[in-house]
Amino acid sequence: MWQGPPHGAESLTVPAFALPDALAAKRDPALIAADELFFERLSAHLAQTIAELETQRGSALRLAAASGGENVERDMQVRRLTARLRTLRRYGIDLTLGRMVGEETTYIGRLGLVDANGERLLLDWRSPAAEPFFGATHANPMGITSRRRYRWADRRVADYWDEVFSGELAGQAALDDQSAFIASLGDARSPQMRDVLSTIQADQDAIIRAGSRGALVVDGGPGTGKTVVALHRAAYLLYSEPQLSDRGILFVGPHARYLAYVADVLPSLGEESVQLATLRDLMPEGASAVDANEPLKQSARVVELIDNAVALYERLPAELDWALDAVDLGASHNEAREQLWQAILDEVGDPDELRPLLNRRWPLLDPATVVAALWTKPDFLRRSAPWLSDAEVASLQRADGTAWTTADLPILDAARARIGDPDRARRDRERATAVSAQREQIRLVVDDLIASESFDEVWMLKEQAMQDTLLDTDALPSLSPDSLAGPFAHIVVDEAQELTDAEWQLLLRRCPSRSFTIVGDRAQAREPFTETWHERLARVGIDQARVASLTVNYRTPSEIMAAAEPVIRAALPDANVPTSIRESGIPVHYGRLDELDELDALTTEGTMVVIDEHPELTKGLEFDLVVLIDPERWSAVDRYVAMTRATHRLVILSNGS
Repeated sequence: MWQGPPHGAESLTVPAFALPDALAAKRDPALIAADELFFERLSAHLAQTIAELETQRGSALRLAAASGGENVERDMQVRRLTARLRTLRRYGIDLTLGRMVGEETTYIGRLGLVDANGERLLLDWRSPAAEPFFGATHANPMGITSRRRYRWADRRVADYWDEVFSGELAGQAALDDQSAFIASLGDARSPQMRDVLSTIQADQDAIIRAGSRGALVVDGGPGTGKTVVALHRAAYLLYSEPQLSDRGILFVGPHARYLAYVADVLPSLGEESVQLATLRDLMPEGASAVDANEPLKQSARVVELIDNAVALYERLPAELDWALDAVDLGASHNEAREQLWQAILDEVGDPDELRPLLNRRWPLLDPATVVAALWTKPDFLRRSAPWLSDAEVASLQRADGTAWTTADLPILDAARARIGDPDRARRDRERATAVSAQREQIRLVVDDLIASESFDEVWMLKEQAMQDTLLDTDALPSLSPDSLAGPFAHIVVDEAQELTDAEWQLLLRRCPSRSFTIVGDRAQAREPFTETWHERLARVGIDQARVASLTVNYRTPSEIMAAAEPVIRAALPDANVPTSIRESGIPVHYGRLDELDELDALTTEGTMVVIDEHPELTKGLEFDLVVLIDPERWSAVDRYVAMTRATHRLVILSNGS
């Protein structure tokens, strides 16, 4: 148990608590003196730790400059030190989320800290021992007697809230009747997602801490914290299952605005290794692809389509069938071609007449060229997809086969997986040649050193493994790996209700382990989602998914949800419409379009959005004031989504009265 600051600890330059006059009762030393002593001790430790980390990082950087070349371990050390420094500098004592009291008092932090004597200062929020801080309820206090959460502003405690789980005050909040969490829900929004770690609720925490094995569906309506759960879950999994860091975690969001909105959350949790992307980002053609709704391209049968198309280019003559035994199981078309040719060389030498034959019967293919041919050569498409009618084949044809649409992206991805990189074999050969040249040069240098007997330990360099450590890998031709091609250890998918079957195949190729966190709301799907999650996922190849439901709306005031619920119920009667836990006291305002110029009178502190078109682009976002322009033009789902973005006030303007 912590007993106070050690002798000689530096004091905070300003008091840790900056409680407003309205909370004067909370300034009672009996309530905050222990915290003030703790924050003094923490501040002194942070100052010392930052100085030590800066020294270590400087040494590592000097080593990098002196040695040159690539040193993976050294580079990883620099990244670790830089990330740690960034987090400590960013937060200071406000690394502290709160404290819990059980057999001892434990302070919970964004990361774990111990002092020079090995005594714990902060317990990492992801630690199993920290679970009661988030999960304790009055029905199940999980062994703690009280819990305190802090609200920070400018690195000082602006408020705190105590929950007491035992004794005379059990079930009551200390000093005020309103939880800090509920109060914080009314705070003005900013262009980026707010920091909510200290107020994670028990239902959310249980999902965050679930294991990574298999697929977990986080199903919840607007304002239930699905995205918060998804982001914190990614950080938690990297902590609790460190083996996941080898292949990493990919977080897939619906659009670029969404990624910009949530980009700061993971760094605030001390995790910077998670890669964030949209589906467009996963393919080189995504940046220029035009949005298009092409149902014929959305089926999982696109994989069969590509298999059939490529098979038309794989027709070895009977006299070379024996070479197929040399092809690795699962090899792409182009990889198989290299293996076939090597087998022919090993068996019969280098017959000039066989290379043209192989080029005709098993040519080197470019994935994009094959897909483009499907959209410009109806006979080729018909042979590759015999289940398509003549009218469907004709509808898929276009003048420019490379005028990519978003519906083409999963097909292009399937083609890359099936065909392979046409330049990979060339790059492999160039790299192998460069490695051989370097090894030969190193061997000559080592032979000279051995002959000169200049060093007592030079005999160690006779080992090939030791010589390979001398390779200048920076000078070797790069293999140019695609950082988003995977495979990943785990993938988090937000707004997953929007994915087509073909898009699911694209993600499954990047996560063969089928370890997913799937976040979504059937009621917010732009295309009809009448199946259950189990039915939808089983169809695309994810069996035995677990489903966890969030049913409490922490964002949208009850006045707005009362207006939004009938809209979605009319379209999807079994929609998971969450229950709002707060009221704004502001009714939904219905008015005429000519009131738009008078909106200044309605604005409040925070953020505002006027949605005239493309309501789908607001998914995952939230605003203090939302103004909808003539929303009757939209589908019920788009109206529901747009209405529930508001955290304070909703205004609906139309041409009518």
